[in-house]
Amino acid sequence: MKPAVVLLSGGLDSATTLAIARAEGYDCHCLSVDYGQRHVAELAAAERVADSQGARDRRVIHLDMNQFGGSALTDVSIAVPTGGVQPGIPVTYVPARNAIMLSLALAWAEVLGARDIFVGVNAVDYSGYPDCRPEFIRAFEAMANLATKAAVEGHRLAIHAPLIDLSKADIIRKGRDLGVDYGLTVSCYQADAEGQACGACDSCRLRREGFASAGVADPTRYRPR
Repeated sequence: MKPAVVLLSGGLDSATTLAIARAEGYDCHCLSVDYGQRHVAELAAAERVADSQGARDRRVIHLDMNQFGGSALTDVSIAVPTGGVQPGIPVTYVPARNAIMLSLALAWAEVLGARDIFVGVNAVDYSGYPDCRPEFIRAFEAMANLATKAAVEGHRLAIHAPLIDLSKADIIRKGRDLGVDYGLTVSCYQADAEGQACGACDSCRLRREGFASAGVADPTRYRPR
């Protein structure tokens, strides 16, 4: 089995991406990042998902991005929007987050001798983040193949974003077919310590609508209102 690094947040999309990588025959090394996010419960979810899917290894990188703030996910003085998904880039965008996470995955991939990195970004049912677009993934892959010893020596690296063109409903159907237990995942931007979701943030709304559109029972645990 070829080694691959899989960025695993603990949410619905990354859990599906891990299942796809496993189904394609990769030996998966999962990387999670504790970047000071308010929904820290997703890290425990990532551990559950990695264990349930038989990942080879899982590492957690601690990176205190709330020193910078600038996002509702890393600065508690900025409220998480709960009024519905709006046009434009929302305040839940974390500056440079995917570039940073992919860079960390790239570093580990070089050490492992892996030529493949999987990331669960999606450009269809998402919140408008610029670092979830196909152009960004292509540009990062090009940069990676200029910046690494492995690539310079002829071992090119590929960034796989298997969900990028899928709707949330299609992602859920694919994960269901691959046996993903979505009850283990946490997607909410303001999940409590037990991983219970608020049901009102953009991520909760997209997740709930995805299950409804897919015709799949929603296993999400919501906080009592």
